[in-house]
Amino acid sequence: MLISRYERMIARRYLLPGRSEAFIAIVAGFSLVAVMLGVAALIVVMSVMNGFRAELFDKITGLNGHAVIQGYDGQLRDWRRVLEEAKKTPGITSATPLIEQPLVATYNGRVKFINLRGMQMQDILGNPTLKGKEIIGSFKSLKPGGDQIAIGSRLAQGLGATVGSEISIFNPAGSSTPFGTVPRIVKYKVAAVFEVGVYDYDEVYGIMPIEDAQTLLLLGDGVSMIELETSNPDKVGEILQPLVDKVSQVGQITDWRMMNSELFDALTVDRTVSFTVLSIILVVAAFNIVSSLIMLVRAKTRDIAVLRTMGATRGGLMRIFVTVGTTIGALGVAAGGLLGFLFITFREGVVKFIGLVTGQNIWDPQMRFLTELPAKTDPAQTIGICVMALIFCFLATLYPAWKAASTDPVQVLRYE
Repeated sequence: MLISRYERMIARRYLLPGRSEAFIAIVAGFSLVAVMLGVAALIVVMSVMNGFRAELFDKITGLNGHAVIQGYDGQLRDWRRVLEEAKKTPGITSATPLIEQPLVATYNGRVKFINLRGMQMQDILGNPTLKGKEIIGSFKSLKPGGDQIAIGSRLAQGLGATVGSEISIFNPAGSSTPFGTVPRIVKYKVAAVFEVGVYDYDEVYGIMPIEDAQTLLLLGDGVSMIELETSNPDKVGEILQPLVDKVSQVGQITDWRMMNSELFDALTVDRTVSFTVLSIILVVAAFNIVSSLIMLVRAKTRDIAVLRTMGATRGGLMRIFVTVGTTIGALGVAAGGLLGFLFITFREGVVKFIGLVTGQNIWDPQMRFLTELPAKTDPAQTIGICVMALIFCFLATLYPAWKAASTDPVQVLRYE
């Protein structure tokens, strides 16, 4: 919006009212703070929600892939042929055979549920979710046939085990004898303790070479599933469609949307509701701008009448008050963006401080799945929030500006 020099000068004077109009300045300050808090809250909440979804997706797909091919009876027959078919399918970037079985682990009288996963050594060392996540020991210490295992940090705490400890894993499906099935109990030395950052995984996962898992579970040369990675997780259904018919005789394909649909649907709903509710703060801030401008118009009624008699047009007066209100909104948006950036940058410190003051565990990994508060700022989304706030502020100035432009100088100055 183009304004003339005198309009700009008057708008600047109205932005800084005199001592007799301090109350108007206070109301305008509250409007600026309201806009700032609304913008900051939206940026922080949406960044945290985006980070939460992205972090969960990376952790979950990092260990479970974008999809898995599972055998109907828990064992994938002819898995090498299926593996080759998967690798030849366009859009599939990797296919990994693995074994996964829920079992029971014991150590020094403590008993914990364990989700045992057998993987080829090159896959264990090359998995980006596991890489560098050892707290104690190293995945490189795992040797096929060496009766060694790596366990999650919280599983290790639950068992009271550490590197070098020998934990016993109980497999109820053991060998058949004339007296019935004898469960298998095999001891494994803990070679590493890892923490991937997802509470549920660190609580139950144990990883060993696939050869040892086959021996423990009496699978021979079999595997229980093949994990698939695709070039585009959002189009996983389209990419895997050609493979469905080829593997339908031996197994079924389940992608990440089916495995975690309720979780990600809940996150989407939560993000939408949070955005809608927090946008109300911006609406309230816009009403504050309306009230402050109306008060300013009433206080400056005589000045407006004088300006009209001196030749100021209605359009010029509207531009003056629109500029005043929009400037308050723009300053609030800029301050809100800075506040949001600072909060996101130092979010861990803020969470710890709030927890210290309130005496509450604000970020409980058991409730939140992740061990740390994530954040991922989307530039386009941030710009959209700022633009939306500016639009609200601009719309809030129209009615007070119209009232100012509609002032009748004859009526105001009749008794002067």
